[in-house]
Amino acid sequence: MKIRILNEADAQLYQEVRLSALKINPEAFGSTYEREVKFSLEAVAERLEPTKDKFVLGAFNYDDSLVGIVTFMRENSLKTNHKGNVYGMYVAPEGRGQGLGKSLMMELISKAKNCDGLEQINLTVVSENSSAKRLYKSLGFEVYGVERNALKCNGQYFDEDLMVLNIL
Repeated sequence: MKIRILNEADAQLYQEVRLSALKINPEAFGSTYEREVKFSLEAVAERLEPTKDKFVLGAFNYDDSLVGIVTFMRENSLKTNHKGNVYGMYVAPEGRGQGLGKSLMMELISKAKNCDGLEQINLTVVSENSSAKRLYKSLGFEVYGVERNALKCNGQYFDEDLMVLNIL
């Protein structure tokens, strides 16, 4: 397994995994397949362009298939730039159960710590997603709140746990 920051050249691979994630687990993401399937490869490439405060990590298996993704984005306002956020964490079914999620998150945390002045990393997770919550708790994230009816997918509401990792 190899984990690295994705870039514009990875747009096609990333888009395939992202769209698959939105189909397989639509309840887990704020976006939808119907919205993102319309994104041009140029738009996806632009989203992938890494900066000092934003990056997308990809996990590749033994045959160089992209099987896991996660995004880190630091807040950019003066009063909130001590915080960063995790978005779009996903491991494809064929990559699950091998520690890829934990490896992706450990790499994200390690890279995020290089952001000067960053104090905490936030994420949200569907409250019923016990395996993801276990993963995040094993890395030191703590639940600090619950947003009721945070997402509505196919007429069903999903609560989200708000989690934080203090990195000071």
